[in-house]
Amino acid sequence: METFHDILLAFVAILPVVNPFSKPPIFLSITEGLTPDKQRKQAFKACLYAFLILIVSLLAGTFILAFFSITLPALQIAGGLLIARTGFQMLNPQKEHHQSLHEEQEARDKDDISFVPLAMPLLSGPGSIAVMINLATDATVLIDWLVIALAAAGVCIITYFVLVQSLRLVKILGVNGMNALSKLMGFLLLSLAIQFIINGASSAIIHLVATLNAAS
Repeated sequence: METFHDILLAFVAILPVVNPFSKPPIFLSITEGLTPDKQRKQAFKACLYAFLILIVSLLAGTFILAFFSITLPALQIAGGLLIARTGFQMLNPQKEHHQSLHEEQEARDKDDISFVPLAMPLLSGPGSIAVMINLATDATVLIDWLVIALAAAGVCIITYFVLVQSLRLVKILGVNGMNALSKLMGFLLLSLAIQFIINGASSAIIHLVATLNAAS
């Protein structure tokens, strides 16, 4: 049960930042004109790419931090601020980031839009990568890595089904329903961001106090 609980916690951390429920309108827009079969193939490849990006971020995260001499508190604060910005945008759908007309037209003209812009940056953008790196810093044994990877896989599987059922979801939920889901994800994301900032600030203060005490 403890492993299941850990998977659930990691899942809850990853799901809001990937936020698949806000993607159907964008997905329908940039795949307009494609057959349902081609839409499914694009959705599958996008979710597969997104999963691979998340896993690479998970595995390489600690090495990236060490290479650039970035401390965990710095990552938590920077990642928290970045995720908080996204959360605020999701809580205010009128100002939420969507693709520009130029970006949408460019996506429509491409034969394969599964990697760019679907997987990157729509599904696995900077916020998702920051969350995975932060989760990686808490992983100490193999089971920890597997738990986070399973959570990421679960999010990507849900995302695939959401994208495949985009047209049906938009019709059933409508604009208000999609906005409500987006706001719920935004609230969870903002809460996660604040917790990141609190953890980072607390660690930085504790380290500063310890350094001052050692110097005195």
